[in-house]
Amino acid sequence: MDDAAIYTAIVEAARQRRPLALATVLATRGSVPRHVGSKMVVDPEGGLVGTIGGGCGEAEVLAAVTQVIRSGAARVVRVALTDPVDSWSQAVCGGVMDVFLEPILSPDAEPRP
Repeated sequence: MDDAAIYTAIVEAARQRRPLALATVLATRGSVPRHVGSKMVVDPEGGLVGTIGGGCGEAEVLAAVTQVIRSGAARVVRVALTDPVDSWSQAVCGGVMDVFLEPILSPDAEPRP
């Protein structure tokens, strides 16, 4: 996915006065599905544009996005993709990603309760 789709989603949300969060991979260690700089826009209603890798790691980020949008405060989420190989999880890449979550609120948007 190219960054143009990410930026288009941000502009469209601003036009509609909808809050979003932008997730950006800041750092990686070991084997991970996406590289530093990969982005994903998250709509509080569950819409996604882009990806930071999918699966369990992306689910962790999605769980943290609600609080980021509510509070208006950015944060970093560490996503460990290191489950044991015999685990039921598919998150066995073996690496770790630090993902920066930043709220993107249009000037007229209110954070949702």
